[in-house]
Amino acid sequence: MKEKLGPRTFRFMMNLWPCYRGTGGRVTHISPDWKELRIRIPLNLQTRNYVGSIFGGSLYGAVDPPYMLMLIRLLGPAYVVWDKAATIRFLKPGRTALFATFRVDDAELAEIRRRLETEPKIDRTYRVALADADGTVHAEVDKIIQIRKKEAQTEEERRSAEARAR
Repeated sequence: MKEKLGPRTFRFMMNLWPCYRGTGGRVTHISPDWKELRIRIPLNLQTRNYVGSIFGGSLYGAVDPPYMLMLIRLLGPAYVVWDKAATIRFLKPGRTALFATFRVDDAELAEIRRRLETEPKIDRTYRVALADADGTVHAEVDKIIQIRKKEAQTEEERRSAEARAR
């Protein structure tokens, strides 16, 4: 499920992937440029906890991989992208479907590349809100993603990888 798949096929595969499917979350949209991804977590038998709201593990599990996967795709094979840490804050019980949107813009990608010219690795923090259809935020997750350049690449390999990432 790497760079070769288009957004539509990747979304389909992601929703079938057993460890993601088990969260109860579903990827509903990936933009053609891979800079936006949206998910939906329904309240159903699979996601409901003992008290009738969406299980915290489903909330976290559904928002765990998107930023890492998007950055892998957007930066290309010249970079190593890894989840480093996360925190979740539960603000209100989720008693209806919750939604989250993940975005990475050109300025963020440029900043990552610029900093990695002089630093061996960097950590980037991304906040994602889980909100209901009315926009009420029920939980917030901060994801810390670590990024570094791959070592032992020739200049030609690096240029080729960056060209593929565009």
